[in-house]
Amino acid sequence: MKRTYKIIAVLILVTSGVIATVFSTIYHDVKTTANEMYIPVIAELPASREVVVNVDLGDPFSVLILGVDERQGDQGRSDTMIVLTVNPTLETTKLLSIPRDTYTEIIGKNIQDKINHAYAFGGVEMSVKTVEHLLDIPIDYVAKINMESFVELIDIVGDISVENKLDFDYEGQHFQKGLLQLDGESALKYVRMRYDDPEGDFGRQNRQKQIIQGVMQNSLHVNTIVNYKSILKTLENHVETNVMLDEMLAMRKNYSNSFKNIEQHYLIDGTGKKMNGIYYYLLNDTELELLQETLKKHLALD
Repeated sequence: MKRTYKIIAVLILVTSGVIATVFSTIYHDVKTTANEMYIPVIAELPASREVVVNVDLGDPFSVLILGVDERQGDQGRSDTMIVLTVNPTLETTKLLSIPRDTYTEIIGKNIQDKINHAYAFGGVEMSVKTVEHLLDIPIDYVAKINMESFVELIDIVGDISVENKLDFDYEGQHFQKGLLQLDGESALKYVRMRYDDPEGDFGRQNRQKQIIQGVMQNSLHVNTIVNYKSILKTLENHVETNVMLDEMLAMRKNYSNSFKNIEQHYLIDGTGKKMNGIYYYLLNDTELELLQETLKKHLALD
C-alpha cells in the first residue's frame, strides 16, 4: 500500500512539474509576443484626462482599433476604425464603427479630409488625435492590426461561419446569400467589398464585425490552444499596441463581464457628398453631439 502511495505521489509531482513547465513556457511566449507588439503610441496625456487610467483599479477606458490595409510599397490607410469604451461598473462595452469616408479635421495636418487618411498622413498617433478630436473623448489604448493577418489567423483557428445577407462577386469569387464557410483568403475578400453593397460602408462594417466575431469564437477551440505558438507569431507580425502585458491581464480579470455586453453605436444620419470629384461622408451634427455625450458618460467623464 505504501508503495502505491509513493507511486501516486511521484506521479502527482511529475504531472505538477509538467503542468508548471507548460504554463511557464506559455507565459514566457505570451510575454515575448506582448513585448514585440508593444509600441508607445500616445506621447502625451489627452487634455480630457487628468491622470492615466488604471485598469488594476477598474477605471473605465477607451480603445481605438485600426484595421490597416498595408500593401507592398504603400503606407496604407486605416481601412477600419472602431472605438470601444469599457465601463466595469455598468458592465458594458460600447462599440462604434467610424465610417472611413467621414469628413473631419485631420489633427496635426490642419486640413479637412477623410478620417482614414489620418493614418496615411501621420500613422497611428495622428489617427488617435483625430479620433479624439472628432468624438471629444480621450483614447487611452490603441491597437493597429494589419488586415492581411486575418488570412493567417483564420487559417490557424479554422474556417468561420457567417450569415451573408447580400449576393455579390468580388475579386473573382462569388458570395451567395445564406450561411457561408470562409477560409482566410475568402474572408478578406468578404470584408473588402464595398461599392456593390447598397448599405455602402455600413454594410462593410457589419461584415467586418462578423469576421471578428467568428475569429473570437473559433479561438476558443482546442485546436487553437494546440496552435497557440502560430497564433502568437501572427499577432507578433501583424499587431502593434500600447497595451502592456500586465494591463492585458488586468483587463481580462477586471473587465470580463463588460466584454460580454456589447452595445453597438453608429453614425448613420449623415449624408454622402462629392466635393471636387471625391466622395465624403458628412456627419449629422446632432447625432454626433449625442454620441459624444453618451461616450463621455460611459467613460465617467461627466
